[in-house]
Amino acid sequence: MSVLTHVVFVLAALLIYAVRTHTSGQRRHPSAALAWVLFIALVPYVGLPLYLVLGQRKFARPARQAPAPSQPPDNSLQNGAIATLQGMGLPPPAPNRHISFHQDGQAAWDALVSLIDSAHAQLDICTFVLGNDALGERLAALLERRAAAGVRVRLLLDAVGSWQTSASHVRRLRGAGVQVHWFMPLLHNPLRGRTNLRNHRKLAIADNQRMWTGGRNLAAEYFTNDGGAAPWIDLSFSLEGPLAAEARQIFESHWRSGDPGGEPADALSPPTVATLPAATGAPDTGLHRAQLVPSGPDQAEDTFYGLLLTTLFRAQHRVVAVTPYFVPDDTLLTALCLAARRGVQVELIMPARSNHRLADIARARALRDLVAAGGKVRLSPAMVHAKVVVVDDALAFCGSLNLDARSLFLNFELMVAFYSPEDIGTVTRWVDGQFSTLPFFEPVRPSLLRDIAEGLVRWLGFQI
Repeated sequence: MSVLTHVVFVLAALLIYAVRTHTSGQRRHPSAALAWVLFIALVPYVGLPLYLVLGQRKFARPARQAPAPSQPPDNSLQNGAIATLQGMGLPPPAPNRHISFHQDGQAAWDALVSLIDSAHAQLDICTFVLGNDALGERLAALLERRAAAGVRVRLLLDAVGSWQTSASHVRRLRGAGVQVHWFMPLLHNPLRGRTNLRNHRKLAIADNQRMWTGGRNLAAEYFTNDGGAAPWIDLSFSLEGPLAAEARQIFESHWRSGDPGGEPADALSPPTVATLPAATGAPDTGLHRAQLVPSGPDQAEDTFYGLLLTTLFRAQHRVVAVTPYFVPDDTLLTALCLAARRGVQVELIMPARSNHRLADIARARALRDLVAAGGKVRLSPAMVHAKVVVVDDALAFCGSLNLDARSLFLNFELMVAFYSPEDIGTVTRWVDGQFSTLPFFEPVRPSLLRDIAEGLVRWLGFQI
């Protein structure tokens, strides 16, 4: 190939990148955009195909004009959060009859079993990982039993997260009447650019009224580990109320778009949903006020990222965050550091060593910067998989989103914002009870080679 031909190919590849980015409304962090441009320019015969397969970040496009908040925002943390989410097009908080947090893996499993057994008409389950273990077998038996009882059971598995799930396991479920679909199979039209966008949401919804969700995948290590090593520390919860119906709509969109063989939503007959009385007066009405915060390619904005920045800039007393992986972008890290510098007690809790070695390497610079700004970091000897943020004892968030670039900007994720003092207090007590005795992390200045390695891992592994 001549030099001229090579140059023409590089220019054509960059033009494809620019046109596709513009026409699809993609907005990337400058460092991520620069990484793609350099990759395509320097290695065009590899970079262009990878961009076509992995480069899309959003399906939804921003509205021409954001809806105006229904009431003028004030300075309270809760109202600021609600106004931010409303400005990004999300429904307002809703009162729910019941919310129950699972204090450990056994309680989480018992709650999941109870929800599955309670389904009379419809049971929808979405998970990133379905384990090939004893817990997966027990779950399959539960689903088969509900299908045999006439319940319509649907199981949605992420094609990457559950790639190790046994094909015979899936055939057994299908043979028993359980509908099983794969979310975005890897070999189905990869040039749509969606292969890198994975469904990390965890949901179980019964009869459109009851929901089980949080950070736990459906594998033994997230619950009891079946008598082996200690299970991972995680947090999930159950609720009954309107949020379950909202989550069902999210599941429906995945069922249609994740697998081209999925049934259209209008072919379904969802069970009737009993409505709750609207909350009036003071925020604490005796009901559990909460709000779904879906984040990912199906949202025009980076919803939870925007919500998190809003609350960090408004925080006055305490911010505590629990996450298995901490690879923030510069803006999020700056918001945390500024909060710590102005006197807010910023505390980050994560495992001393997670199940992803690259994430542990990439987090080191951010941890040093946070501690230098006055933040505190606690490292747990056990694997922590919970995803929790509490701000000023006035807001609590829990769900599936990790504080890293993949979760914040690429994955389909689901968080729930809690506004009722009872629920915020429960989450805060769980965090303090689990981690308050852990010693604080003391950073060590890295060697030159270690510093270079951290930068390379962070740039190559977490920006594109």
